[in-house]
Amino acid sequence: MLYDCRTTADRDRGIAAAVEAVKSGELAVLPTDTVYGIGADAFTPHAITALHHARGATNQVPPPVLIGSRHTLDGLTYSLSKATRELADAFWPGALTLYVEHTPSLQWDLGETGGKVAVRMPLHPVALEVLREVGPMAVTTANKVGQPAPTTAEEARDQLEYAVRVYLEAGPALDPAPSTIVDVSEDVPRVLRAGAIPLEKLRDVVPDILGPEG
Repeated sequence: MLYDCRTTADRDRGIAAAVEAVKSGELAVLPTDTVYGIGADAFTPHAITALHHARGATNQVPPPVLIGSRHTLDGLTYSLSKATRELADAFWPGALTLYVEHTPSLQWDLGETGGKVAVRMPLHPVALEVLREVGPMAVTTANKVGQPAPTTAEEARDQLEYAVRVYLEAGPALDPAPSTIVDVSEDVPRVLRAGAIPLEKLRDVVPDILGPEG
């Protein structure tokens, strides 16, 4: 089912349907502030497997985790450094992904994480509403591997079809640039992937942050 979240009635029905789908271990496509993402409950292993299968991914790289609240990060991480807190406070919700050391006791199976996970709080009201209802979600780009990243739910449905139970349409993605990824798991933060937030803006908050080249 595709719901047009640009209308109030469809938005409410769509969000309710997406929440139900994710809580029951199924997949949903939702808008973010970058491109559309395909998401599953981060704590349901068979849903993570279904997410990879839907995308045709054979190399099952652990998916990033999206959260609906800045405070959720405290429950996912082993310890938060001063730089991590400052970056999250400055750029969340937004196009910044933080690569953190996650709490070892978490009951999830995202794949071979090496004890670390990429976490982001997206700047999109529909995504945040779903995330606040269901909790952390494993979310990756809503496309088949090798196909272009979708900027609408309709484009995502053309690729993923019946593998996804609910599609939430919110119009074209405003800024399809990927998020900037910063590794904050070591003593000195380092940009792993340049993206929507430039290095200069990051250094305004954490001056000693290293660029992708070191």
